[in-house]
Amino acid sequence: MNRFTPTLFFSAALLLGTGTAQAALPTEATLYKNPQCGCCDGYANHLEEMGIEVTVIDDRDLGQIKEASGLPYGLGSCHTIEMGDYVIEGHVPIAAVEKLFEEQPDIDGIGLAGMPIGTPGMPGPQQAPYEVYQFKDRQEAAFMTL
Repeated sequence: MNRFTPTLFFSAALLLGTGTAQAALPTEATLYKNPQCGCCDGYANHLEEMGIEVTVIDDRDLGQIKEASGLPYGLGSCHTIEMGDYVIEGHVPIAAVEKLFEEQPDIDGIGLAGMPIGTPGMPGPQQAPYEVYQFKDRQEAAFMTL
């Protein structure tokens, strides 16, 4: 065994690890929004830049979509996304989406209430911590702060 063999094995392991993290995100998503909402299109564009194929649907009753997803009352945003087996509500930063798919918790989804400035699709600098919540059966709990 030459002196480069351990280095090659270590490098291969690192590459496999990064491939696994990247593979955790689904390749498709469906985004439900209001037809006039441009920031929702901005979020869809952000996902597409990450290689996710996004189907945008802007002719459905968002209230029904949110109710069917199990979203807790009062924690909605301007769009709802179905991605893999989860719902992502609003302008959730991608770091939280990646964590969701890496950990795959037994929840219905995650969300970020309102339309916080500085999130994907919302221009401007971040003004406050983003309190991303998780939800299951209409009950919310903290997921992560960014």
